[in-house]
Order: sequence, then structure tokens, then C-alpha cells
Amino acid sequence: MTEFLASLLAIDQQLFTLINGEGHNAFLDLLMPFWRNKYFWAPLYVFIFSFVTLNYKLKGLYFVGALLLTVTLADTVSSQVIKKSVERLRPCNDPELKASVNLLVPCGGGYSFTSSHATNHFAVASFLWLTLGMGFRWIRLPILFWAFTIAFGQVYVGVHYPLDVLVGALIGILLGNLVARLYRRVAVWQINYHPIA
Repeated sequence: MTEFLASLLAIDQQLFTLINGEGHNAFLDLLMPFWRNKYFWAPLYVFIFSFVTLNYKLKGLYFVGALLLTVTLADTVSSQVIKKSVERLRPCNDPELKASVNLLVPCGGGYSFTSSHATNHFAVASFLWLTLGMGFRWIRLPILFWAFTIAFGQVYVGVHYPLDVLVGALIGILLGNLVARLYRRVAVWQINYHPIA
């Protein structure tokens, strides 16, 4: 391990301890286990799918397909490619650290780097920013905040390091941008991004 990498991982652990340990409070302890749970957001996903298909018909279905492709690509890259290549232990599974982790959810047996929650949600946020966000500009900051808080929650509940979510977020942004730009190149797929009267 190089000196730079060792220093980076040391800083990463310090930030984890700051967020997962010193940064805890009763409100976030109650909120974060739900907030970072994908099932908690099922109504939002149903709303987005219903909104675009009811208002844009066939083009709405193309949009849903592109959004599902975004999530599938992001999850595959994070879970199947990067995690299995890097094999970094989660903080809650690290023998040197797990005794001090404030674990608010089951730890899980998978690897830590990168956070698939961060990758997937930033990919979705990036895709929506460059598609629906072109007409409904007011959604841009809320969806960015949504992705950020879910990624932060992964560190807060004790299952990821900050570096896991940071790199996951960057990869998600890259992949979301990639799919959105490919999607926007095909005119027949395009929905009207102007707000509906």
C-alpha cells in the first residue's frame, strides 16, 4: 500500500468516525434507517413512472426504460464490477473497527467500495437533472439533495465509509449523464420537457 493511499484511508476512517460516531443525534438515528431504505422511496418511483406514462404515453415508456437502464447499469458497475474487484470490508465488518461502529441497520455481507446506494441514486438524480429537469427546473436541487442525503445516510448508519459514497456518487453522475445524453440523441424517444399546463 502506498503512503498516499494509506493516508487517504486514514482520513476516510477519521471522517467515518466523525459522521457515524460524534455526529449522531436522536432525530437522525430515527430517520436515517428509513431514509436510506429503497422501499421507503417506492411511492416516489411509482409517482415518476405514473407521471411520465400518463402524460407522455409511448414516449413516457421510453423514458421509463431509459431510467431503468440507468439504474441497472449503475448497480451492475458498482456491485458486480467494482466491489468484487476491490473487496473492501464494510466498516461494520472490519475487525479493527466494528466494535466502535454505531450500527443502525443490518451490516450485510457484501463489500463496501463503492456504495451502490450512492451510485444508483446519483445516477438517477443525474439522469433526471438532464431530462425532466430541462423543463421542470425546480426539481433539480431537490433531487440532488435527495441523492446526497441517501448517500450520507450510508455512512451515518455504519455500513459505508465516506470514500465509498463519494466515489459511488461520482460514478453515478457519470453513468447518469451517459445514459441521459444517449437517450436525448434519439428524437423519437423525446418527451416534451415543458411544464404541463
